[in-house]
Amino acid sequence: MYKKFQATQIFTGTELLEDQLVLITTKDGTIEGIVGIEDAGDDIQSFNGIITPGFVNAHCHLELSHMKDMIPAHTGLQEFVKQIVSLRKVEEHVIQDAIENAENEMRANGIVAVGDISNTLDTLTQKAKHNLAYYTFVELYDLDPSRANDKINAGLEIQKTFEQNCIRASLVPHAPYSVTNSLWKLLSEHFGAHTICMHNQETPDENDFFKTKTGSFLGMYERTKVSLDFFEPTGLSSLQSVLPIFKNANTSILVHNSFTSANDIAAVKKQMPNTFWCLCHNANQYIEQTMPPIELLRAGGANIIIGTDSYASNWSLNILDELKTIQKHNPQILLEEMLSWATINGARALQMDKHLGSFEIGKKPGVVVIENVVGENNLSKAGSRRII
Repeated sequence: MYKKFQATQIFTGTELLEDQLVLITTKDGTIEGIVGIEDAGDDIQSFNGIITPGFVNAHCHLELSHMKDMIPAHTGLQEFVKQIVSLRKVEEHVIQDAIENAENEMRANGIVAVGDISNTLDTLTQKAKHNLAYYTFVELYDLDPSRANDKINAGLEIQKTFEQNCIRASLVPHAPYSVTNSLWKLLSEHFGAHTICMHNQETPDENDFFKTKTGSFLGMYERTKVSLDFFEPTGLSSLQSVLPIFKNANTSILVHNSFTSANDIAAVKKQMPNTFWCLCHNANQYIEQTMPPIELLRAGGANIIIGTDSYASNWSLNILDELKTIQKHNPQILLEEMLSWATINGARALQMDKHLGSFEIGKKPGVVVIENVVGENNLSKAGSRRII
C-alpha cells in the first residue's frame, strides 16, 4: 500500500520542485519516488504549501526542558550559565515530564532527528523509546586540570549506558574556555569516527581570554577558586587556539559562532573540512541579543545546519521558527538553501544521511508540510507539521 502527496512545491532535500509532481512512499514512510501527477494514480493527498523531508535539530539540550520560562531573556552568557547550574536540581518527575513534553513538541513540529547535549542520564528513558533519532553528545567540562581523568571516566560510563540502549553517543568538549588541556588530550583519544560538537564563540570575552588572558572570564575562574597559573594566552581566537587538537575529530559541529571571524572560518575550512556550523538564532537572541555572522559563513563556503538550543534559552523547539528568524534578518537567502540546512545538512552532520534528510528512494526521512507560505516563499505566517 502506498501513500501519495502533492503540494504547491516539493523540497527534495536539495532542491525545490514545482507542483504537478507527487511524492510516493510506502505505508511506513519509505520513499518510493517522485513522479508526475499523470502517473501517480488515485488517492493523492494534496496540500497548499511545501512538502519537505523531516527537520534535523542539530543542537538541543533536552535535559534542560524543565527550565522553560525560568531564566529571563537577555541576561548575557555568564549570568545564563550561573542560572543553569542553580536550576538543575528539581524533582525527577518534573524533569521527566518536561523532557517528554519537549520531545512531543519537536515531533509535532516536524523534527525527526536531534543532536542532543547530555551531562546526565536524565534523557535516557525518553530516548530509549526511539520516537526520534538521537545523537547524544556527552558533554564534559572542568576548570581543574587535576580532575581530567575522573571526568573522562564518568563520561565514558554515561556514553556506555546510552549505547547499550541503541542510542549513538560520543564524548565532547563543552567549549574552549571550559576544558583544560589535560581534559582535551583525554577527550581526543575517544574522538574516533564520531561526530564531535562544541559551543563556540558565543561572547567576545571568550576570544579576549585566549588572546590576552583578559576579560570577564577571569572572574569565572576566580568564583570556582581554580588557579589560572596553568593557562598561557595564545594570541589567537578561542577557536583557533583549540584547533590543533579539535581538528582530530572525524566530523565536527561548531555551535552558535556569534563572534566567529572570517579568519576563523578559513582556518577551520583548511584544517577541518568536514565541519558543520550550527546556527541557533533564537537562542542567540534570547541570551546575548546577537546574531551569528551568517554572510561570513556563506561566503566562506561553510556547511550550515540549524539547532534550537534548549527551553532554557528559547521560546520554542521548532526548526521552522529558526528559519523564520533567519529569513527576517537575511531576506536575500533563498528558502531552498535554508531548507537544505534544516534537512540534508543536519543529517550529514549527525551521520544519519543514509536514512534521513532527503527524498531519495529507500530512505525514511519523514514527510513534513509547511503551510501558509506566502509570496516569494515568505515564512512569516507559516506553520509546520509532520504528516508521516
